[in-house]
Amino acid sequence: MDRLVSMQAFTRVVDVGGFGRAAKSLDLPKATLTRMIQNLETHLGVKLVHRTTRRINVTTDGAAYYERCVRILADVEEAEQSLTLDNESPRGTLAVDTTSALAQMVLMPQLHDFLNAYPELKLELTVNGKPIDLLTEGVDVALRVGVLDESMVARRIGQVKLAFYASPIYLRRFGTPHDLTELARHKAVNLLSNRTGRETPWPLVRAGERSEVLLPSVISTNDADVNLGCAVEGRGITRISRAMAEPYVHSGRLVEIMTEWQTDELPISAMYPQNRHLSAKVRVFVNWAAEIFSNHPHFGTTPRQVAV
Repeated sequence: MDRLVSMQAFTRVVDVGGFGRAAKSLDLPKATLTRMIQNLETHLGVKLVHRTTRRINVTTDGAAYYERCVRILADVEEAEQSLTLDNESPRGTLAVDTTSALAQMVLMPQLHDFLNAYPELKLELTVNGKPIDLLTEGVDVALRVGVLDESMVARRIGQVKLAFYASPIYLRRFGTPHDLTELARHKAVNLLSNRTGRETPWPLVRAGERSEVLLPSVISTNDADVNLGCAVEGRGITRISRAMAEPYVHSGRLVEIMTEWQTDELPISAMYPQNRHLSAKVRVFVNWAAEIFSNHPHFGTTPRQVAV
């Protein structure tokens, strides 16, 4: 029995919560994975997991063994990486989850450089704006906008700069608001929070004066593209990123309003599980992502971030 392989198999089963998903992620037949865990339990003389029809439950001994396995496997990986040049030769599959807007506007235009620099990496890029359990979903790193998951290690790599916009169609019908009193008489296309499911209020700041507004909405959505499309069609005022609005402003299909008022920027963060060793593949991706975000005209941060 290969002890390290068995440890890797066991920790993957615990991470994803079942034999089927673990076997798929390890590219093993489920029966083979099951035998590996059974052999490991026989070797240790303890029960590591209780199996049910839907998922597994880790025993007390299994939980203690899992924590030791995580540390041992991290030490082994670090020892192997120390023999590579500057830890910059990662290989294997890197699972990254992000939002559609960040993928299309920032990652995709630069992705060829990353893949050329690390030819032994295979990238699995998924798009999901909602909070996810990275361990259960088998995700190595997630890029998220806004409120952070406190159970994750997070590094801020950028920011979303927002402003208020409406279409000329809407403004011709209802007028252009210039202050909070006028704004309160308007309708909005509101964004639904992926964390709470509720409409997100707009913070506004002008010369030290701070307010928060939640306008009534004709439509609300959790998708930034839908939000933008509804605003362009004249369904109401919206608060969206300058990056998304820019081409529509240039074409005359959107107009920036309430320009004397600023709205809070939203952080963009790279997140990964805190009980996991920062592998070379995650490190190089996060450093690369921080670099391309810092150089982006709409998503850059100041000062620039220190590499991990």
